Amino acid sequence: MENYYNSLLVNNKRWVAQKLEEDPDFFNKLAKGQKPPVLWIGCSDSRVPANEIIGAPPGEVFVHRNIANMVVHSDMNLLSVLDYAVNVLEVKHIIVCGHYGCGGVQTAMTNVHVGLIDNWIRHIKDVYRMNYDELHVIQDAKARVNRFVEINVFEQVCNLAKTSIVQGAWERRSDLHLHGWVYDVADGLIKDLEVTLNDNSSLQNVYKLDI
Repeated sequence: MENYYNSLLVNNKRWVAQKLEEDPDFFNKLAKGQKPPVLWIGCSDSRVPANEIIGAPPGEVFVHRNIANMVVHSDMNLLSVLDYAVNVLEVKHIIVCGHYGCGGVQTAMTNVHVGLIDNWIRHIKDVYRMNYDELHVIQDAKARVNRFVEINVFEQVCNLAKTSIVQGAWERRSDLHLHGWVYDVADGLIKDLEVTLNDNSSLQNVYKLDI
């Protein structure tokens, strides 16, 4: 284990050397600040590294990750990232990216007790309850979970649209777009769920804020 730990530091030095060979001014440019066009809200799963799977270099993607890529309206961590990305960095796109085979989503469909995370997964259980009839028409268990992954992403995109941060940005400017994606760990490909919101017109009236 100690050898593995030390290898991380060695790998860092190799990475620095590689970047400097490609561009001697690489780190000087990064140190001047960031203006990423994208906020990525993804799952904490170690197999879904945001920059790498979309081929984006450092400086292009502002990232927030949690269990099952959730947008919870009372999560101050998420809201702080969202506020900074939208109002300071002025990102153009916010992508909620789930992934097939997500453990958090699968657990939310069961009665399994896993500890503190039960409280977080409760939010996903609510989405499961609201979509139970649609999901249980699907006979194949894997296909059912995969469909729920997609539904959960869609729900989290809607949750983003309900925030005062996003609606405030839409009131001030029109170039903020919300997207829902699902990544397939089995083949590395991203599925665009083709849900793109750039205003609050699709929300039920009670969620539309007078900003």
